[in-house]
Amino acid sequence: GRAGRLGPGLCLRLWTAATDSTLAPFSAPEILEADLAPLALELAAWGAAAGALVWLDPPNPGALAQAQELLRGLDALDADARITAQGRALLALGLHPRLGHLLLRGRALGLGALACDLAALLDERDPLRGEAARSADLTLRLEALAAVRAGAREAARGFGADANACARLLEAARVLRERLDVPAADPRASIRSQDLALLVAAAYPDRIARRRDGSPDRFLLASGRGARLREGDALTGSDWLAVAALDAGEREGRIFLAVALDLPTLETALAGHIAEVAEVRWDEREQAVVARRERRLGALLLDARALARPEPAALRRAMCAGIERLGLDALPWTDALRDWQKRVQSLRHWQPEAGWPEVSDAALAATLGDWLQPYLDGCTRREHLARLDLAAILHARLDWPQTQRLATLAPTHLDVPSGSRLRLEYAADGSAPVLAVKLQEMFGLADTPRIADGRIAVTLHLLSPARRPIQVTQDLRGFWERTYAEVRKELKGRYPKHPWPDDPWTAVPTARAKPRGR
Repeated sequence: GRAGRLGPGLCLRLWTAATDSTLAPFSAPEILEADLAPLALELAAWGAAAGALVWLDPPNPGALAQAQELLRGLDALDADARITAQGRALLALGLHPRLGHLLLRGRALGLGALACDLAALLDERDPLRGEAARSADLTLRLEALAAVRAGAREAARGFGADANACARLLEAARVLRERLDVPAADPRASIRSQDLALLVAAAYPDRIARRRDGSPDRFLLASGRGARLREGDALTGSDWLAVAALDAGEREGRIFLAVALDLPTLETALAGHIAEVAEVRWDEREQAVVARRERRLGALLLDARALARPEPAALRRAMCAGIERLGLDALPWTDALRDWQKRVQSLRHWQPEAGWPEVSDAALAATLGDWLQPYLDGCTRREHLARLDLAAILHARLDWPQTQRLATLAPTHLDVPSGSRLRLEYAADGSAPVLAVKLQEMFGLADTPRIADGRIAVTLHLLSPARRPIQVTQDLRGFWERTYAEVRKELKGRYPKHPWPDDPWTAVPTARAKPRGR
């Protein structure tokens, strides 16, 4: 403290060493934590960019951008972040821009005295005490001020207010009235909540709140944040609130000061902030594309009506976004098409120089707009996806020569010595395909079958008569020469109805058991 700065002395630390070890070396600079709206307004008045100045600690660019966005909402800055006449008027008041805008708006609406009372209240400590202070309703605070102004200090205490605190607020409001040159309020006039809401909305357009469906105390703010009232608050159940004070909260802010708001008042207060947009988007709950004309205040939907003739391109984009949310499994895949996908992916691994397209699920999901979106005309609901000819759409990823080579290089089936035509099982990771075949069907074949112009040896799953693998190999010749005799010795007695010749090289390959009597 001061003594330590003036000369040597003794400093006593009034906390434990454990606590001391958890403390930050020093407090964060105020500029990194403070509301930057006043600073942003000053910079605009100077015509200076923050990046052109030398700072001990430069302001956070994101926080400064948010402050400029707020000032645009208060008509203090134009679209290019230049100060407006309104901004210079706010700067002259010497108050936070929100409160300055509240005062100027109140004077313009003939609510100057109420605006001064409200600005003084928001700029100072809450006059309510104890349990009464738990209520977020601003109307209670203004009624307590009105009671003290009328000389009814006991009535103010009935609201749970500190009469002395109210008197100090009234003096601050008087100073503001003199600065704005507005007359005092009629002490007999009642507080109209919608007048109050009009002023709060003007100062805090980003904090207009709409109640979430199914919850009486949880709200969505125009800024996109969530907020909630204390349990049992008198404002619980209100459809709309104009919020003057709330905290950051971990997941949702807690509302400390607010007033109930109706939609006509909102539209009067913030007519210039309400945007009408044609919205074509995927609706998760409906599992469909919705096309409507919406009126919005920031993140809040005020009302909507169906869009008569939405653009086909917008419908396709929205459906594409829906498929991204649903995942590729929502498309009408077949086993044959999944097999085609694995064959193409395999050739990408085996022949990287040949230009085979990437058709993995990850790649297809990342490029939906390129290969699927053009085929989505008339497709606006999840159930419409079943109409898609997905095979034709995906096959179009290959040109004609690639389609021809695919059948040759990565065939779906192989002919084996017994005459059977058996299906190959491919994997998308580029490993060799698997041919599951009964051992007896391969008699006489020395070399392992190969595909992809001979580059890839097929992995053979040689099966017992019960179709259980007895050998997995890519070396068929080695199996006959080194392993077959042991397999024959083990399985001949177990499967006597099937041929187990001494010489597999000259035996007749067959898919059948031995004829009866042999």
